[in-house]
Amino acid sequence: MGGTVVAVEDEERNGERLHCLVTGASGYVGGRLVPELLRAGHRVRCLARSPGKLRDHPWAPDVETVRGDVTDAASLAGAMRGVDVAYYLVHALTTGSGFEDTDRRAARNFAEQAHAAGVRRIVYLGGLTPEGVPERSLSPHLRSRAEVGRIFLDSPVPATVLRAAVVIGSGSASFEMLRYLTERLPVMVTPSWVQTRIQPIAVRDVLRYLAGSAGMPPDVDRAFDVGGPDVLTYEEMMRRYAEVAGLRRRLIVRVPVLTPRLSSHWVGLVTPVPAAIARPLTESLRHEVVCREHDIARYVPDPPGCPLPFDEALAQALRKVRDAQVDTRWSSAAVPGAPSDPLPTDPAWAGGSLYRDERSLPVDASRASLWKVVEGIGGENGWYSFPLAWAVRGWLDRLVGGVGLHRGRRDAAHLRVGDSLDFWRVEEIEPGHLLRLRAEMRLPGLAWLEMYAETDPAGRTRYRQRALFHPRGLLGHAYWWSVSPFHAVVFGGMARNIARAAAKDGGARGPAARTGRAPRTRPAHRSRP
Repeated sequence: MGGTVVAVEDEERNGERLHCLVTGASGYVGGRLVPELLRAGHRVRCLARSPGKLRDHPWAPDVETVRGDVTDAASLAGAMRGVDVAYYLVHALTTGSGFEDTDRRAARNFAEQAHAAGVRRIVYLGGLTPEGVPERSLSPHLRSRAEVGRIFLDSPVPATVLRAAVVIGSGSASFEMLRYLTERLPVMVTPSWVQTRIQPIAVRDVLRYLAGSAGMPPDVDRAFDVGGPDVLTYEEMMRRYAEVAGLRRRLIVRVPVLTPRLSSHWVGLVTPVPAAIARPLTESLRHEVVCREHDIARYVPDPPGCPLPFDEALAQALRKVRDAQVDTRWSSAAVPGAPSDPLPTDPAWAGGSLYRDERSLPVDASRASLWKVVEGIGGENGWYSFPLAWAVRGWLDRLVGGVGLHRGRRDAAHLRVGDSLDFWRVEEIEPGHLLRLRAEMRLPGLAWLEMYAETDPAGRTRYRQRALFHPRGLLGHAYWWSVSPFHAVVFGGMARNIARAAAKDGGARGPAARTGRAPRTRPAHRSRP
């Protein structure tokens, strides 16, 4: 096996520059892998259904982005052309009850097109499965991930399948779930799965293994278990989090009645992670997930101090959160069932009814001050309107399985296309001028909110706001007319309070916001994950 390590080291010394295709670059892991591959000297091509989502990433100018979908063989064929290594970092978990069929079809498409294009290796990040448990007894989430890995290993293209349990890093769904449960609940009534043994891994180590897998020898075609050095129960993870975060010791009471389904709704109420995503996470904790080997180190050697211990992974993630250096979040990827239709650009709007609520008023401040308030909206800064109305709308959305109002922001002061923003997503941003948000709440139609910082013909700063709604069926029309009486309070109040906040102290956050906290500034240097 020593010869294998030498082969990898020789390839690294030779500095072979590989052409890598990354799917899922708008997601949590993919968005962090791209800069890792670029730092390693590789060329990167990103496949995205909506390439515009990648436009504002710091690494966007250094990669090639192509439009496509893993379920569309034709688009995959073009994306695979000239590629050496293809990374598969997508899954159809949140697309509905038929997600296993979608995952299966997409994986087969990917493997077939990779073989046809002469790709040298497929790299896939899947889930760690418990030993001795029949596949039929696994959660649908783990079962599907195991099947996708098997499809790649059965294909003619050499594959590296990495199997990880809980990934700990700033912005990961697992970390956010652990963080909010521990911080918000000094006393917790917990289900029996908190006693399940888990082997978590730091996202930094996941990225290191993924990037290093690109250079594996051609005869390596297998799965690898990847995990950190600690094996813990979820209860121990919560206690360790409290200690690292400087919180008082948490009181944890275990009860046998909370099933994974009930647990997911409980997690959805307490944390920003909606039940649709919390459920597969909790279902995966029914069985022990501990690594059976660490063979990956033969091909991607661990530097001193790696893999990171659990406490150090927590400390690094918390530093990233507190310093506003979260590059990607679990909510970076599209939300299950969320509308993805762009705002129609045809002024005549030939698609049927399009309801509008438009507001415009002068602002006694510079455009720069106004824009600072606009770009800082949402999250801890609030929505500059009737807080109870927004809170109620968020809770109603959570009750029907939506994302609710608690996803917050990736960065307290700056936005980029594709960012989630509470129950909105940034669809377009023109710095200093336009912020367009698309609703991802459960609605009988499509909704957008636009905010403009403008200068009128007299040279005065003007704030302009448009809320648009394209109803779906009779229920959509009924929804619009049922909420329109409240628009004067919600949207009218928002416009007035944004203008006041911009005028006060040159655009600093004023009392109109939900909190008086000033936005944090983005550091000049962004360190590695």
